[in-house]
Amino acid sequence: MSANPSPTATLAKNDSADLPPVTEAPVAPQGDARISPRAHARHIGALVRRNLLWIRQDPESMFDAVLMPVVFTLLFVYVFGGSIGQSLGGGQQEYVQYVVPGLMAMMGMNIATAVGTGFNEDFQKGVMDRFRTLPIGQGSVLFAKIVVELMRMLVATTILMIVGVLVGFDIESWTGLFAAVGLATLFGSALMWIFLVLGVTMKNAQSVQAMGFLVLMPLQFGSSIFSPTGTMPGWLQNFTDYNPLSALADASRGLMVGGPVAHDLWVTLGWTAVLTLVMAPIAIHKFRTKS
Repeated sequence: MSANPSPTATLAKNDSADLPPVTEAPVAPQGDARISPRAHARHIGALVRRNLLWIRQDPESMFDAVLMPVVFTLLFVYVFGGSIGQSLGGGQQEYVQYVVPGLMAMMGMNIATAVGTGFNEDFQKGVMDRFRTLPIGQGSVLFAKIVVELMRMLVATTILMIVGVLVGFDIESWTGLFAAVGLATLFGSALMWIFLVLGVTMKNAQSVQAMGFLVLMPLQFGSSIFSPTGTMPGWLQNFTDYNPLSALADASRGLMVGGPVAHDLWVTLGWTAVLTLVMAPIAIHKFRTKS
């Protein structure tokens, strides 16, 4: 029985019509501005297929997207649901309505961390060196990575909502649910640019993971994702007020179960725009110039 081809070999074989041929000598990458939008789209599509083939050959890479929403939902609902639910004026059921939209905000942060580690591993294996010799838009490689990770994020969010409904979450607005998913996806894509920069600049995947942990923990637990911020110390409440995860969690709650939305929605969209406009050019530049 013949062995399955590697994703890189499959890309080279199946997508020759999409990506220009490579000469024996390395070809200097062209600037993105010299490549048409249509060619960019073809390159992104070919690279998305490459990443999906990699996932198909390594299904264990989906474990975090599949298991994380199950574990976190059950953990927080059944361990903290009773006590925090009472502080919300109800019980465990009240806490389910509170925490499930918050966990949606957390999904994007955790998936974004995996983007950086996976990107760094591709560099260590030489896959990215291969792509950088191709006369393709260098941004296409990063956009394709983000597209695939957003697919993984949508899988994680779908599982989260299924588990949430099973433990008693009541979706009061289906339109609000889809709007909240879209908002979380937009913000998640902005976070991914940060971790792509870390993936390019850090020496190994362990360093990216450690740095991601240092960023992840304060932002997640110093927010309104898991509990209301009213009982926190004043200095921590000031931090949560500027924490974009708090704005995303509160906006998701407002959209899905009712409540104020406008302020938190605009704050989340503002953070999304700023992070993308600042970090995307840095990530593409670092990718082009990495030695």
